[in-house]
Amino acid sequence: MPSTPVFLSIIFPAYNEEGRIVSTLEKTISFLKEQNYSSEILVVENGSRDRTFELASAIIPGYPSLRVIHESERGKGLAVKRGMLEAAGEYRFICDVDLSMPIAEVNRFLPPNLITEISIASREASGAIRYNEPEYRHIIGRVFNFIVRVLALPGLHDTQCGFKCFSRSAAEILFPYQTISGWTFDVEILYVARKLGYSITELGIPWYHDSQSKVKVLRDSFQMLLDLLHIRMNDLRGYYAKKV
Repeated sequence: MPSTPVFLSIIFPAYNEEGRIVSTLEKTISFLKEQNYSSEILVVENGSRDRTFELASAIIPGYPSLRVIHESERGKGLAVKRGMLEAAGEYRFICDVDLSMPIAEVNRFLPPNLITEISIASREASGAIRYNEPEYRHIIGRVFNFIVRVLALPGLHDTQCGFKCFSRSAAEILFPYQTISGWTFDVEILYVARKLGYSITELGIPWYHDSQSKVKVLRDSFQMLLDLLHIRMNDLRGYYAKKV
C-alpha cells in the first residue's frame, strides 16, 4: 500500500493483454506525470495465458506507483472488484486496457471538474461521439441497454462503457455487494448504488471502437441477460439491503 495519500487510482483489469499492456501503461504514466495530484495504477491480471503479468511487472522499477496483481480466477468483474477494494485512491477509476476513451478524458470525472461519488462514461449521453463502430455492434448494444433500462437501471443510456469513477467511500461500500464475476458486474454495482441512494452522473465521451475487443456479442449478450435476472433475484432475496 502507498505510504502517502493517493488522490486517483486507475484500475486496469487485464486478460491476455500482452499486445497492448505496455503501450497503455506508458501512455497512462505519461499522462499522470503531467498532473498535479498524486496517483497510482493497479493492473489486475486475471487468468491470462500470455505474458501480461510479466510485461506489466517489468515497468514497476521505472514507475513505483504501479502495482500488478495476479488474480487466478478469470472474469473482468472479479478483476475490477479486487482492484477497487485494494486501491488507495480518494477516487478510483476503472479503465479498459484498450483505451478506447483517450486517457486525458479522465480529468473530466474528477474534482474540480466534477464533484460526484459515481460517474460513468457514456457513448450515448450528450456530447458523446463514436468512431469506427460497426453498425451491428451499435444495434446490439442499444438492444441490450434497452433491456438493462427495463429490468434494472431506467434512465441510464450506457452502462457497459468500460470507464467508470467511484469515490473511495462509494467503492468501499458498493463493491463488497458484487456477486457477478463477468461483464455485467457494472450493472450490478450501479443497481446497488441506486438502491442505496447514490446518484450517478453520465458523461458523454469520444469513444474509438477497437476491433480486438474481447466481448463476443452474441455469446456474451445471452450471459448478460442471465446476469440481469440474477441481479433481480438477488434483490428479491434481500441481498442488496443496506447493511447497517
